[in-house]
Amino acid sequence: MPCRDCFPGWVRSASFDVIEHARQRTQVALACPLASAAVLLFSIAVCPRADNIMTGSQNDVLSPAQKRAYDWFVDTAASGNIFHFWAPTGRGRTTVLSALHRKLRGALVTVKDFVEAARQGHPLALEEALYRVVGDALAEHDCVVVDDMHVATAPMFESCHYNPRAGFLDSPMTVLATYAVAAGKKLFLGTDGSLPQPLRERCFGFGIEQFTPEDYRHLCQAFLGGSQPPLDFAEIHRFAPKLNAHQLKSACIWNQRFGRLETEPFIEYLRTQQLTSNVEIGEVAQVELSELKGVDDVIRSLEANIALPLENDAVATRLGLKPKRGVLLVGPPGTGKTTVGRALAHRLKGKFFLIDGTFISGTQNFYGMVHRVFEYAKDNAPSVIFIDDSDVIFESGQEHGLYRYLLTMLDGLESKSAGRVCVMMTAMDVGNLPPALIRSGRIELWLEMRLPDEEARADILRQHFAAAPPPLDDADVAALVEMTDGFTGADLKRLVEDGKAQFAFDLVAKNMPQPVTDYFVAAAEAVRASKERYAQAELRANANRPSRPVWFRPYASAVYGDDGGED
Repeated sequence: MPCRDCFPGWVRSASFDVIEHARQRTQVALACPLASAAVLLFSIAVCPRADNIMTGSQNDVLSPAQKRAYDWFVDTAASGNIFHFWAPTGRGRTTVLSALHRKLRGALVTVKDFVEAARQGHPLALEEALYRVVGDALAEHDCVVVDDMHVATAPMFESCHYNPRAGFLDSPMTVLATYAVAAGKKLFLGTDGSLPQPLRERCFGFGIEQFTPEDYRHLCQAFLGGSQPPLDFAEIHRFAPKLNAHQLKSACIWNQRFGRLETEPFIEYLRTQQLTSNVEIGEVAQVELSELKGVDDVIRSLEANIALPLENDAVATRLGLKPKRGVLLVGPPGTGKTTVGRALAHRLKGKFFLIDGTFISGTQNFYGMVHRVFEYAKDNAPSVIFIDDSDVIFESGQEHGLYRYLLTMLDGLESKSAGRVCVMMTAMDVGNLPPALIRSGRIELWLEMRLPDEEARADILRQHFAAAPPPLDDADVAALVEMTDGFTGADLKRLVEDGKAQFAFDLVAKNMPQPVTDYFVAAAEAVRASKERYAQAELRANANRPSRPVWFRPYASAVYGDDGGED
């Protein structure tokens, strides 16, 4: 490890004194319960990666993206001292760094080395362990390659503010950076993107964000033993452009084992096994869009503008189709808006993401949860984010952060992948939504779910009665249609369920049975009475509502930088 005398005077008087002071603070913290927590965090965040580091790929043949990164570092090595190679997990970071180490020689430092060094010190002194391992390597070698440094620094970056050494990581990193530059050493650091500030300010960087179709081809060929798989990698890449090597390897092994090395089975495996939605499909009621009655125009529009670009890659590519950027699904309660979400969830699987009432607005984790959903959706793009009952989120007028976030996403300013994400919102009362959010250009498709007409009500009732056992399947549908004007699909479902319950009660109680239709007529009258009570309660609630949200006020454009919805 570089000694005190190796550094300029300002480093000796500052950084080394800080390190010594931290050691003293560590001794004071010996009895603190945080020590146990630090050990646990260290075990979870670091140790599981050690074996992975040691079994990283040693294949000399790099994919095109990996070869570009390798060539860049080889060509740039003479231009500086500290280099940062960032890539998400599964993009070949260890593969490229191992190739660089074989080319440039020197020392290769892995998480395993850090784990061994940390075992010899105090659990709160993880910075010292990292400093010792990298410093010793720099002292002995002109070139040092550090793999997965973000794993080693994670417990220090993410520790709680009660840690007596919080923020101390910058000091030893400053020492290492200063020494590497002063001594003319070469330090290559591999991370997932995060890097301590003293190193980030002094480094040259290059990274791999995602693979190309040619990378997919190269990796799959390697995973399949060198044989050229009969797969359309351009189509696979369009379907899932952010797959990593681990996901591709799983798909290759699975489909090879079952003799299904063709493009469609390959994509279906990715859809069901690798592209993970935040919706547990098994917990969502199975439903088809075709089951919605009286809204044929809405179904046709959903099929053409959402389902087709996501499900039919060949047609979408040939015609340049992509799902609409913003979709608003409006209608009274019970008209099937959430049913549309259920149907899309089953059809799109890993391409469907949900934001609903389980995301509690105003809580500490709300914005983090919403942001993660958008990030997952962008990773799986093209995809759909379904925001159920969005008007309820905005009716208080307090959700300014989500409002601005959605404006940015709908304007497509965040990234290229954000433009391939469809945001579909449902609302009962459009008046609660900010005008700037739903103006033309952000909402590209406005669909209205209507109350079913006579024909639609007859279809819905016949559909429910077809699933009922005799004699319940013999109800007079025409009579029920006549008395259910203004009922929603949910009302009709409740009518049938309540009528069946009353029939079952008389059957068990051995009461004199009534004509079958009478049970459903009584149920219809009860549903109508409930709807009237609900309407009265809603009128009273609206009368007591606070003032309208701030974005409806005349000066909203000055506050929010928008024109309030006027074009």
